[in-house]
Amino acid sequence: METKTYTISIYTENNLGLLNRISTLFVKRHINIESLTVSYSEIENVSRFVIVVNMTEVAVKKIIGQIEKQIEVIKAFYHTDDELIFTQTAMFKFRSDLLFDEPQIQNIIKENNLNIVTVNKTFFVVEKAGRQNEIDALYEKFKPFGIAQFVRSGKIAVSKEAMNIRQILNDFNK
Repeated sequence: METKTYTISIYTENNLGLLNRISTLFVKRHINIESLTVSYSEIENVSRFVIVVNMTEVAVKKIIGQIEKQIEVIKAFYHTDDELIFTQTAMFKFRSDLLFDEPQIQNIIKENNLNIVTVNKTFFVVEKAGRQNEIDALYEKFKPFGIAQFVRSGKIAVSKEAMNIRQILNDFNK
């Protein structure tokens, strides 16, 4: 069986403890969650989990079935990368003197269309939105300069095809 990267989208009611119960489903099966993002969705009072995992399609179908058994879960979907439009965001923090003393840092910022989030006397922060490989390449470029702090968000994604969650929710409430 071929292991692939799958992005699981879960539409849920926003209830206390649901994140723990969902993550436990993965832990019990020894499945590592590569990234996890939770936010409100396009529907009022409905949250959306975006979970990235590496597993077989058979295993992802089984875990979707288990997720949908949670009472607060409205619907769960899984997609491959070619079925999605997705991105991540990363922030890099450096000492301020590097911005002024290292022209190569300025070039990296310009060449990669980075957003300068803040600059003060002691540090500056830049931000990059893009694919994981773009962020990884940027990390490697910045590494020799001494990254003071680095953080990357989980994948956020929308499907290329309609997921009809509004209709599913209307049917669910009947």
